[in-house]
Amino acid sequence: MAIEMEMEFEKESPKIYRFPQSKYIDALRWIPSPSSAFDRFISLAVHDPDTDSSSIEIHSLTNQNPSLHLESSWTSSSRISSLKVSQTPSKTLMAASSFDGSLNLLLTNPLNVVIESENSISDKDFHVGPISGIDLNGVGSECVTVGEDGRVNLVNVGESSLGYKRVFDSHGLVSYAAVKWASPYEFATGGLGFSLQWWDQRKPGGAVSQLKGDWARRSKSGIVHSIDIHPSRKHVCVVGGSSGTIFAWDLRWQQQPILLSGVDAQVGGVNSPSESEVWEVQYDSYMQSQNVSNTSSTRVLPVMMCSEDGILASIEQVLMHMVLVTIPYIFWASMSSSNEVEFFDVAGGKQVEVLGETSSINSFDIDLQNPSDVVCSLEWESVVFVSRQ
Repeated sequence: MAIEMEMEFEKESPKIYRFPQSKYIDALRWIPSPSSAFDRFISLAVHDPDTDSSSIEIHSLTNQNPSLHLESSWTSSSRISSLKVSQTPSKTLMAASSFDGSLNLLLTNPLNVVIESENSISDKDFHVGPISGIDLNGVGSECVTVGEDGRVNLVNVGESSLGYKRVFDSHGLVSYAAVKWASPYEFATGGLGFSLQWWDQRKPGGAVSQLKGDWARRSKSGIVHSIDIHPSRKHVCVVGGSSGTIFAWDLRWQQQPILLSGVDAQVGGVNSPSESEVWEVQYDSYMQSQNVSNTSSTRVLPVMMCSEDGILASIEQVLMHMVLVTIPYIFWASMSSSNEVEFFDVAGGKQVEVLGETSSINSFDIDLQNPSDVVCSLEWESVVFVSRQ
């Protein structure tokens, strides 16, 4: 049974429903279901510590008097490290990577969302140790995987078998924690030190662009946990990582990341909804639709995040136009031999808290068909459904 609550969310209060579970939830994703107008579906990557078993569960979510109902499940050989879903008119594909270095792809029936077939790669040469990040391209034909072992692999998803090729292998010198497709040929990866890499399959041999970790001078030990790329702005990555850090990397200005949340070593500080690990970030199209006037090509679109300290919030970039006279000892102003007036655009974030919990929110997903609806998983074995309409 769901427990319904309401909390303040700007003009309207969202409806919040909690569904207690008996297992730990490692990740969750909406499953688009164009065939059903009454129920929606959610996939859960769950782990049972009592039996040390892991599985993928598909639950239906009723629209009226919301409740979760288990429809089908699939048992994994190891704990699941990442979960992605891709929807095409003819199939729904779920990709699940695991801590033993294997990749599993599950094909579901688009009518009743029951798991019908599976393919897997468990080759010892595929990854050594956990796969830390995966992503399916828009049509579900390719899956990119990255790991702590420094390997980047591209998996070709066939009807009856899986094949893969090695894109890059750092031999452990560099580890990767997150990956996201930008186009049919390009994707971004991230890892230690808030470093980012941009890859183009048409230009083999290594990353074609990169953001080195030394830009975050006070956070060299930080880690990128999540990357998202908007389909209409493939040149901009939004990134979530350690110490409440959320920033945007624009390929047009590659060495000038835009800090939305976290500690800025140069400006002195940007307000942050969280001070701990930001586990996931996604562009928030619902917030974007509420502020259609703030969608210029130079502005970072609104972003939703979840964190270790139990925060689910949306952040919208705010530009503060500062006028400074460049005389000695002025804080953070550039020095000049003459008294010149200079203008600065200081990026920050306007934050709207959607949910605040006493336990970690380790995963969330925005329903692309109904962007006002969000599901998230709590460390205390619960699924939370938030309707912002």
